Amino acid sequence: MTLVDVSDISASLFIIGIVFLLLIFGLLSLGILRMFQQRFRYGWVCFGGAVVSFVVLMVILNKWYL
Repeated sequence: MTLVDVSDISASLFIIGIVFLLLIFGLLSLGILRMFQQRFRYGWVCFGGAVVSFVVLMVILNKWYL
């Protein structure tokens, strides 16, 4: 394995990536938890929120960083 050079990544891109990863995977895990608790409607809302968050992340990355 070699070292990866991350010096080209700006601080704002790093912060946006971390915030959206926490948001997306948090909503996914909350949706799975709610499904196990037999609260299907809230679980699907959390899954939908994760999908919407992912789409917003892709739009932000496409508009500002590509």
